[in-house]
Amino acid sequence: MPAIPARVWALIALSGALQILIFPIAGPVPLWRTLLCWMALAPLLIAILGNGGPLRLRQAALLGYLCGFLWYLGNCYWIYQTMYLYGDLPKLVSLGILVLFALYLGLYYAFFAVLLALLRRGRWGVQGALLAAPFAWVSLELARARITGFPWDLLGYSQVDNGLLTMLSPVGGVMLMSFVIVAVNSLFAAAALAPQSKRTLLAGALVLAAAAQLGALYHSPADDPDSQHYATLLQENLAVGAEGHAEEALSAEQKYRQFIAWSKAPNFQMEQGTPEEHWMPMTQPNPPDLIVWPEAPADFISIDAAFRSQMSGLARSADSTVVAGDIGVEIDPHAENGYHEYGSASVFSRNGSPMGRYDKIHRVPWGEYVPFKQLFFFAGKLVSGVGNFSAGTQHSVFHANGRSFSVFICYESIFGDEVRRFVQDGAEVLVNISDDGWYGDTGAPWQHLNMARMRAIENRRWLLRDTNTGVTTAIDPHGRGVFTTPRHIRAAFAFPFDYRSDKTLYTRFGDWFAWLCTLATIVALLLTRKPVQ
Repeated sequence: MPAIPARVWALIALSGALQILIFPIAGPVPLWRTLLCWMALAPLLIAILGNGGPLRLRQAALLGYLCGFLWYLGNCYWIYQTMYLYGDLPKLVSLGILVLFALYLGLYYAFFAVLLALLRRGRWGVQGALLAAPFAWVSLELARARITGFPWDLLGYSQVDNGLLTMLSPVGGVMLMSFVIVAVNSLFAAAALAPQSKRTLLAGALVLAAAAQLGALYHSPADDPDSQHYATLLQENLAVGAEGHAEEALSAEQKYRQFIAWSKAPNFQMEQGTPEEHWMPMTQPNPPDLIVWPEAPADFISIDAAFRSQMSGLARSADSTVVAGDIGVEIDPHAENGYHEYGSASVFSRNGSPMGRYDKIHRVPWGEYVPFKQLFFFAGKLVSGVGNFSAGTQHSVFHANGRSFSVFICYESIFGDEVRRFVQDGAEVLVNISDDGWYGDTGAPWQHLNMARMRAIENRRWLLRDTNTGVTTAIDPHGRGVFTTPRHIRAAFAFPFDYRSDKTLYTRFGDWFAWLCTLATIVALLLTRKPVQ
């Protein structure tokens, strides 16, 4: 088997690096880095399809695998810090988990490269493979969501601030955006692989990429009408995992006293667009529609009498519906420990009566449960009280004062097809509670925020995002944060929002476009056989 040239390996490394740069690394992504998405995959496409002749499938798989491994290693580097600093695992074990994670999910890139190599061998050659590349890419993004359950930072998220491109999301979701990005990358690759006399493709690729990016600069969706509704979001700022061992823990009584007092007197932003220090306490004449407490490492248990009493009292005294992150417990004598635990959010009406509880459907692997427990015996529990959570089953919709809302929790914000079901069932506003304290000051809180923003865009809903340590904000139906709170402080903040009842095409039909791409990829593979001469 001929050796793979060094320049091909260099193209693979370049593609991996460019894909890392288009996503948050240690804060919001600057504009110049988002521009790189239009050519980040082109080196990978050139490496697989431009080697003078068809690669052997094992060679293509190896090249794609390396690209995927590098991307996951760089994009999800925060897994090491989460396991080591917050999960209290040894450094070597934490590094091993990150490497195994990248080796596992890097297989998707290997599959993509093999698909390209197979299509390259077909009757339409390189051109056919490049034409099919966006379909193949989206079909594998769908597999990442449905098979391994980790659709983190799909390619389309890199353009969440692109007001023009995000107009596609209410139609086909974030994966339709990924399709467009890969299509432009394919055009760049086609231009690079074409003979010198046919480099007009390069001009076309540049025009398309520039038009999409300039559209992002100049296209700004109209603001929604000013709303008389507002929600109070509490940022508890409780230390998590091993980091919390060095801090003096608040007693349950102290937590209730502080958190309830702040919830009744939230800070307001004096003027949109002003610096964060302009948050000031104000007296609001009308009670908030919602008071939300985030998912956090607090000892709030759904069946605890003190917890229920405190939340009921807060709801009555504030004349507001209360949503509080807690650990849901259901007694079951047939269960291993005699009960089931859930990552939950309990809801209390304005009169203090319990309205119900939402139980988290998608749990965090190696955090809230350990998949393949016997194989990953060393992962254990990240903190006391988690690692054995059961999965919820209901997409709950709550009704209060003639309005409806739904709650989803933390990790669930990366599953577009799941979140849209709340809206499909009638939710007029979405509430996302999260404990992003596990990520520390890495790029993960900003990556997570961008994926939550896409859920607002896809469903054209306001999204109230309440986190333990930040980023806490209200996101409008176009994915724009009204304003964000400072991170790592303990306080409550008031945000305006509104209710909407319309339903987008994506809300109604979910990942229909991705399934269509999967069908197209299968058909393309079936047609790759060259006709008999």
